[in-house]
Amino acid sequence: MLNIEDKPAFDNRIALFRLGFRPFFLGGAAFTAAAMLYWMGILAIGWPFQLGDISPATWHAHEMIFGYSLAVIAGFLLTAVMNWTGVQTLNGRPLVALFILWVAARLLPLAWVDLPLALYAVIDCLFALLLFAAVLHPVVKSRQRKQISVVTKVFLLLLSNILFYLGALGIVDDGERMGLYSGLYLVLALILLLARRVIPFFIEKGVDYPVQLKNHRWLDLTSLALFTLLWISDAFLDNVTTTGWLAGALLVLHIVRLIGWHTPGIWQKPLLWVLYIAYLWIIFGFALKFALLFTDISPSLAVHAFTVGGIGMMTVGMMARVSLGHTGRNVFEPPKILGWLFAVLLVASVVRVIIPLLTTQHYLLWIGISQFLWIAVFCLFFYIYFPILLRQRVDGRDG
Repeated sequence: MLNIEDKPAFDNRIALFRLGFRPFFLGGAAFTAAAMLYWMGILAIGWPFQLGDISPATWHAHEMIFGYSLAVIAGFLLTAVMNWTGVQTLNGRPLVALFILWVAARLLPLAWVDLPLALYAVIDCLFALLLFAAVLHPVVKSRQRKQISVVTKVFLLLLSNILFYLGALGIVDDGERMGLYSGLYLVLALILLLARRVIPFFIEKGVDYPVQLKNHRWLDLTSLALFTLLWISDAFLDNVTTTGWLAGALLVLHIVRLIGWHTPGIWQKPLLWVLYIAYLWIIFGFALKFALLFTDISPSLAVHAFTVGGIGMMTVGMMARVSLGHTGRNVFEPPKILGWLFAVLLVASVVRVIIPLLTTQHYLLWIGISQFLWIAVFCLFFYIYFPILLRQRVDGRDG
């Protein structure tokens, strides 16, 4: 008979579908590297692309938001919601089915199979719908109302994807643009919400000395209200002036927040500084949106500050940490190579945003270098974490 203190023996069997973070983090990393390689081939050597009336650039934007980002969100929430609510989330065959649906939505459009765009839309939106249901069920069952804000954003991502496809099918004017920008801001909204919850906690527990970080209720409420207005203004009204001033206000508010979270010890811990720098990139995205009021810089620079720097670094940082913690490993002693991995992604962000901001010369070269570095980062992440996510927890616990 086992004593309650005894640890089960380590089980070396495959555990890929024991919890949502395992398949979706691995799948997301593999897909974003492959999709970026394909996008690189389209730009550099004219690889063929045909998906209804969707342009290659639009496909690239859609897949980074509703393909890669939503996969990471799925993996994170299917794991975190179980911890928040105490209710088991998808595992085993239901998780396999959801993952296969996501894979089908990603790969079928690239299989050169002549299928109607509406069919791709149904498959892709069905994945988002089932993800929403999978996250909603534990929250409703446990009556945790404070998690409704998270679930609502997943539902709004579903609606944004539907809007995108309605535009692509010619049913809603400007639907593609509205759906993409709405999806982008909703991913950022989820990141900002979850960052507010976890980054101060991670920093307080992760530095080598006692520290208590500052948070302000007024700042939380004000930034939420202004970000909601920014989402509406940019995604649905396409109002550059209103968007710019809202971005300027959010720039100030989030600088105040990030100052309250700073402590020197984070710069010694890669799993902390990657999240902090990712947040800085989101702030820089607000700054570039604000700068559009006074300069003629490319609007795509703000988008890529949000995506390559903000979403890219935040998702890699969170995947790296969650994958260690939820497989029974010590998050305070991560693999040393992670610091280099995060640094390469930081360089990719600088090359994609900062250099084109300073000079328009060799623009396609900088894009190509950034794409190559992005691909390298996610290939390396996959290589490091494949055995970690494939096998059982090292402490023998379930998950």
